[in-house]
Amino acid sequence: MMSATKNNLKKVLTTVALIIVLNFAGHFVFKRFDLTSDKRYTLSQTSLNIVSEVKEPLYIDVFLEGEFPGEFKKLQTETQQLLEEFKAENPNIIFQFVNPLEDEDQKVATLQSFMERGLTPVNVTVNDKGQQTQEIVFPWAVASCANRSVKVPLLKNMMGASTAEKVVSSVQHLEYAFANAINTVAKDKQKKVVILNGNGELQDRYMADFIKSVKDNYYIGPFTLDSVAKSPNETLKYLKKYDLAVIAKPTEAFTEEEKQVLDQFIISGGKTLWLVDQVNMEMDSLYNEMGSNLAFPRDLNLNDMFFKYGVRMRPDLIFDLQNTPIALATGEQGSATQYTQYPWFFSPMIYPTSKNPIVSNLDGIKFEFASPMEPLKNDIKKTVLLQSSQASKIIGTPSQISLTMVSLRPDRKEFESKGNYPVALLLEGQFHSMYQNRVLPFKDATFQNKGKNNKMIVISDGDVIKNQLDKNGQPLELGYDKWTNNLYANKEFLMNCVNYLLDDNGLINIRSKEVDLPILDKEKVYDTYTLSQVITVAVPIGILMLFGVVFTFLRKRKYSK
Repeated sequence: MMSATKNNLKKVLTTVALIIVLNFAGHFVFKRFDLTSDKRYTLSQTSLNIVSEVKEPLYIDVFLEGEFPGEFKKLQTETQQLLEEFKAENPNIIFQFVNPLEDEDQKVATLQSFMERGLTPVNVTVNDKGQQTQEIVFPWAVASCANRSVKVPLLKNMMGASTAEKVVSSVQHLEYAFANAINTVAKDKQKKVVILNGNGELQDRYMADFIKSVKDNYYIGPFTLDSVAKSPNETLKYLKKYDLAVIAKPTEAFTEEEKQVLDQFIISGGKTLWLVDQVNMEMDSLYNEMGSNLAFPRDLNLNDMFFKYGVRMRPDLIFDLQNTPIALATGEQGSATQYTQYPWFFSPMIYPTSKNPIVSNLDGIKFEFASPMEPLKNDIKKTVLLQSSQASKIIGTPSQISLTMVSLRPDRKEFESKGNYPVALLLEGQFHSMYQNRVLPFKDATFQNKGKNNKMIVISDGDVIKNQLDKNGQPLELGYDKWTNNLYANKEFLMNCVNYLLDDNGLINIRSKEVDLPILDKEKVYDTYTLSQVITVAVPIGILMLFGVVFTFLRKRKYSK
């Protein structure tokens, strides 16, 4: 009996000693294992590099807390597990989940405060076996470090998608969203973006939301090419101080001297984001007594420049059956004007099909009077980022455009063997100067015929970057259409363009990560509700009870001898 007691005591002491040794070793050796098939909790090397550079406490407040549907619980769980991975890599990452509406007395004030900060809540309908309730959810987080802070959207907007589909898409976006936020607040701005003026480009108020968004990560300022006429060399020298030039919807032709300045900016390594209208036509020009106007080619004197770089921009319009609606007044009822939404075939709704990280996992993007582009053969690598649908065709110009076209019901046979016209192209490689073997418009001692590796993005519609104004003249969010209350992915697309062009650490590539997130089919669960309860609740309890009975029986039989 004493021998058995000593053996048991020896086993207990050995177990305790082993636990102490393992805990002590665990203090110095840390390892986490990701057993998911898609490795969703394995941080990319880019994220690890960003997190490792956080030298002071960085706080992340996640407002996804409270009572809400199972889909949002899944988003909450995935967010928490991802942040735990960040914290495991660097203890300076500190996060907490907060319920902003926990205090009922301050609920209205809290809602107002969050709305003013741009943290828009989401009203969610909870369906539970036929019973519906409304819940308010804040799918947002805020990352703060020192005196800088940035908003982190946790739920992606996807028109027509179910909550479950939005959650799956959002989970794929989480690592990029938080890595980008950490990079924004933990690192000082380095790159410089310039908004070019002088050729009838969009006014700042129509690009206000884009400019505001760019400011979070980069220095940004305006620059006019008017000085080229008097001092082209000094203008070029100044422009080369910037890393990216945004040319948004110019309406006046560029001079040869201005083109040489832009050409040498590109050859010297400057990135460019072109948003160019090849056709003169605006929606506002249709709101007249006739309800129509003439669409005709716009000569910006840029065709030879784009041709040299490898793109032909056609002065035509895309007519697409996959489009965004417009709201037209259809009469008055009482004192209020009634508006009806109609399909507008000259406003293509572009859904990305490319796997490039710029457009991966993006919702529909709104274009307006877009023109087709043709990639040309040269040494430059070309990637079609966006293209019209298969059910699209080309309308030549000059052409009369009328609002009465909303009543058209085109025959799909008209679109056979057509469609898929590029409207956004990424060009990468060593660009050759358009003035190679030509007489220069002005003498430049630093002129180069061929540049180093560079990249640019060309978009055949200037309105992609244009935000609307509210009734007080204040800018609305880019991509939001106040007439139809639809929110398109224009803002995310353009920010991805900027990040890709200026991203030296590969942060944008995280967006290509694919996550396979299993979501329960509610209809199937409701159809087999009782069986589901038995499988998920009764069976595990039954197994435990069976194990307990067998274990007790075997123990009694062993020691009864």
